[in-house]
Amino acid sequence: MSDLTVTILMPCLNEAETLAFCVRQAVAALSDNNVDGEVLIADNGSTDGSQRIAVEEGARVVDVPIRGYGAALMHGIDAARGKYVLMADADASYDFGHLPRFLAKLNEGYDLVMGNRFKGEIKPGAMPPLHRYLGNPVLSFIGQLFFSIPVSDFHCGIRAMRRDAIIGLNLQTTGMEYASEMVVRSSLAGLRLAEVPTTLSPDGRTRAPHLRTWRDGWRHLRFLLLYSPRWLFLYPGIISFVAGLILSLWLIRGPQTLGQWTFDVDTLTYALFLVIIGAHISVFAVSAKVFGTMEGFLPEDPRFERIFQYITLETGLIFGCFLLLLGAGLLGYAVHLWHLTGFGDLSPQRMLRLTLPSATCLMLGVEAIFGSFFLSLLGMKRRSASTI
Repeated sequence: MSDLTVTILMPCLNEAETLAFCVRQAVAALSDNNVDGEVLIADNGSTDGSQRIAVEEGARVVDVPIRGYGAALMHGIDAARGKYVLMADADASYDFGHLPRFLAKLNEGYDLVMGNRFKGEIKPGAMPPLHRYLGNPVLSFIGQLFFSIPVSDFHCGIRAMRRDAIIGLNLQTTGMEYASEMVVRSSLAGLRLAEVPTTLSPDGRTRAPHLRTWRDGWRHLRFLLLYSPRWLFLYPGIISFVAGLILSLWLIRGPQTLGQWTFDVDTLTYALFLVIIGAHISVFAVSAKVFGTMEGFLPEDPRFERIFQYITLETGLIFGCFLLLLGAGLLGYAVHLWHLTGFGDLSPQRMLRLTLPSATCLMLGVEAIFGSFFLSLLGMKRRSASTI
């Protein structure tokens, strides 16, 4: 059980230049506000004497053998003795004196309180223009869009949390994307989130930061996509399928002209390709949702569960067999027309309007049958190890 009110946690990898300043500021924040707490340094293998500096300034140090920003924070949160944890970088860019505004929100019942640099202050030179006007706004917007999270500075490095609530999320990522995982998983788990304004100052170090703009930006984006099967798979799949189906139905009757352009079987081929691709991606969406829910990193969705009661293995098999029969019927009719001509030459445009939909139905039928088996396998209730 936590015996302190708050742990001020800093991940550290060779921060000798700024660590003493940060620890002193954190200790002063606890003392000035009469808060019962500690300063904890999660050291990620520093070789510049950071550990000694931290201890001399009154901090506790925990060694983290696994490299990575997320690994350091996970180990630090596990080792924290406080009911709450305030985390921030050890590069003098954040003001630990803002501790009271974070604690106030936590005491109101919020589980995760994010700093917001855009509602506070970004001092000159503190944030590169690429991060300020593109990276942070775009990734924060995607996070809000995908997960309806009431946070507009998704990657602020200072944030406070209820320790037991965050540990209960069982966060997994060890890199910079840990910051995104914490926010996303908190929202998906129904935790209460809030924001407070904070200040970002220029990095106090003379060396380059650990953050790599494009590499870490991609890792954050990749994480957001992987945790949202709807936006990664379902919506693109539905849009592709519906667009292809509408276009196919429009062209199946014959060539269509719009202004000076005429669309014929060539366009029909690509329209049916969209139908097939849309179906494939939609199956991926359902599979990802089932797998994510079973593995515990996506929450159970009552609406999805209700729909899934009707999308059973038997339903998929029946639908798949119907598509196979429809495709075989169209193929049989095409062969019949060919037979009527004595198996001679036929109009390519006329026959392709039969053979292309036939092939599409056959492929979708196979997709439905084997996709149904695969989804049933994913959704199968696992026996616990004790019953095996």
